[in-house]
Amino acid sequence: MDSHKLFSATSPIKLFFIAAIPGAVSMLASALYQMVDGVFVGRFLGTTAFAALNLAMPFVIINFALADLIGVGSSVPISVKLGQKREKEANNIFTCACLMIVIAGIIVGALLYAAAPLLMRLMGADGEFAGFAVAYLRVYAICSPVTTIVFAMDNFLRISGMIRTSMFLNIFMSVLSAVLEYLFLGVFGFGIWGAALATCSGMIVCALIALVPFLRGKAILKFCRPRFSAAMIRQIIACGSPNFLNNIAGRITSILLNFILVRLGGETAVSVYGILMYVDGFIQPLLYGMCDSLQPAVGYNWGAGKLSRVRAIEKCCFAASAVISLLSVVVIRLFPGPITRMFMGDAGEELFVMSVAALGLFAFTYITRWFSFATQSYMLAIEKPLPACIISVCTALVFPVILIGVFWPLGLTGIWLNFAGTALLAAITALIVLLKFRRELMQPDH
Repeated sequence: MDSHKLFSATSPIKLFFIAAIPGAVSMLASALYQMVDGVFVGRFLGTTAFAALNLAMPFVIINFALADLIGVGSSVPISVKLGQKREKEANNIFTCACLMIVIAGIIVGALLYAAAPLLMRLMGADGEFAGFAVAYLRVYAICSPVTTIVFAMDNFLRISGMIRTSMFLNIFMSVLSAVLEYLFLGVFGFGIWGAALATCSGMIVCALIALVPFLRGKAILKFCRPRFSAAMIRQIIACGSPNFLNNIAGRITSILLNFILVRLGGETAVSVYGILMYVDGFIQPLLYGMCDSLQPAVGYNWGAGKLSRVRAIEKCCFAASAVISLLSVVVIRLFPGPITRMFMGDAGEELFVMSVAALGLFAFTYITRWFSFATQSYMLAIEKPLPACIISVCTALVFPVILIGVFWPLGLTGIWLNFAGTALLAAITALIVLLKFRRELMQPDH
């Protein structure tokens, strides 16, 4: 469907089902693969490899953070430009963003490859534990120049109205990566580096497929002779900063928590934290998939001055996010044991008991997490990166670090409570942001 007609004329509820549901399905496929990744590593390679994967994962995400900054940061102004009927400017931003992502992938990948052994030593890991983590991280670093663009292409496909193409491509990437990982680990007997290679291979194949409609000129967005400008780069950085800072700040927090967990509970505590992150890695992509899929429509209508449509679309986003989050609370509270066994089938008694207790406390995170998440997406879609950055950084870094100190006397229990406390403080912050911008957001169409 033509994106101009889709974003400007489709009823908000119908638009939600057309755009947000496929977006959520796309992210669900990605989340399921991430869970399968953890299951395969835990079952085929054992608890040490599973802990090493979780120790390296924050740095893997950092590897994608700069590309995500550019991809998300360019998507917002591209949508607004299209809403303003300024297609040439939108095409230029799109072309420049793709080039910037490839360059960033080369630089960041090289740095992470060289620094991997030092980073793991600084985390307190040694021996086989450290060796697994280094091997896993270095595969991602080597593939960085050709993998980091895949998520940006997902955004560009949705902006061009190819929402189902984006969904099916994400599903294909998850299935392909899972099949390759099973072959690499379960059949060929590769080490932990095989898990990373499977994921990277799936990303490379799908990134190349995603480029096809743009290279053939079949999409609304088209490659053109790039014209870089300081103003354009500043705009991309400003609009991408909330997601970038969330990624970086969140990984800093994960690194800090892993540092503490290694010392408080060793590999067992790191493994339990990994299980929590895999559960979050299933729920958060659903929220992100819905909110992110609606951003082009929100940005387009904001640029076109149709503020009543912006509000109607966002009401759908907030309501759906609340439903998913509250259902997650119920599921986690009811099934902490099966969730633990899914990742660690041979978990010892200590790990099992610790994980069940941690999941019980972790579940309360989603009572309020949805509100700050949807608010941050809303602010970003209407080109208000500063409040989005405030919510992002506070949620990912400031509040967790503060609560580490507050809950320190509780030991590991304090770490598991940190997530729910952070979500509550973030929701309060998001409410303050919405109240501050209430007058501007409630203006009539113009």
